[in-house]
Amino acid sequence: MRLHGIRRRGVRLALAGVLAGVLLPVTAAQAGAATSHTYNVWQWNVAGDKIHEGSTTDGLIDQAASSIVNRSADFVSFNELCRGQYDALVTALRAEGWPTDTQNFARFEPSREAGNSSVCKGEAFGNALFSKRPLGTADRITLPDDGTAEKRNLLCAPLTDGSGTRFCTTHITTQGTYNVAQLEAVRAKLEAYHAAGETVLIAGDFNAQPSYGRLNSFYAPSLDVPNNGNNTGAYRELDDNDTGNCLGYGEWTSEGTPGSAPPCGGNAKLDLIFVRESTLAGSYSGDSLGISTSCTGVTACSDHRITIGTVTVS
Repeated sequence: MRLHGIRRRGVRLALAGVLAGVLLPVTAAQAGAATSHTYNVWQWNVAGDKIHEGSTTDGLIDQAASSIVNRSADFVSFNELCRGQYDALVTALRAEGWPTDTQNFARFEPSREAGNSSVCKGEAFGNALFSKRPLGTADRITLPDDGTAEKRNLLCAPLTDGSGTRFCTTHITTQGTYNVAQLEAVRAKLEAYHAAGETVLIAGDFNAQPSYGRLNSFYAPSLDVPNNGNNTGAYRELDDNDTGNCLGYGEWTSEGTPGSAPPCGGNAKLDLIFVRESTLAGSYSGDSLGISTSCTGVTACSDHRITIGTVTVS
């Protein structure tokens, strides 16, 4: 009863302050308690055409859906996904009871339209995002053209819960200067969301290693280590603080041949999860998972690892 009394007294004092034209201060602890949210993010470039040729029955869908549920993911992003695989994932995640709104939790944006029999057996091919909580209207931004048949894009959708949180995914081209142009287009859009008062998380295949100078405009200056320095940006990557796995760089995610050797050796880290440093409201962490070999008819389920992370934001 004493606690309820204190609360009522606080409300009366606040109301009195408003009526008197006085803005009563709110402590950082009060603000943080009211607005902080912790999210688990899950990202995978599945090579849906390159390895699976659009298949929905070779184990890929089961592997992905099971991992999403087992990792208690809140946000999920896919790159190189065929439209039929996207539809199968929608069905599988509904069956798992994962989304809170079974009619409003998934978005797909093609980078190759349907009709080309050489890609996904004629289906559309592109990026997708999924959310445990309901999503609002998605923004579908075409990135600077790299001159290839694939039209790279940035796909973003907000939550409808009033949290001001937006989730994005992208798959950046491998083409040199166009890679830089697309990265900067993505960063500019993230900054525009921030200026509008939104908290944005983005996951995807950036086709750039954390140690590359082209990502200096993403990483915040607070990250200044031998494996990742000279940064001028506003973001942190969820695996950049792991002292046991190449501090500032993180664990590898791709089996592809990197443009330059990773600073700690091994394969390249290309799949990244960024959050703006100013929105951090607690700890964060990231990890990459071993590539499953349970898909039938192929050596491995992808040439990329699943990348996961957990972050508390305001």
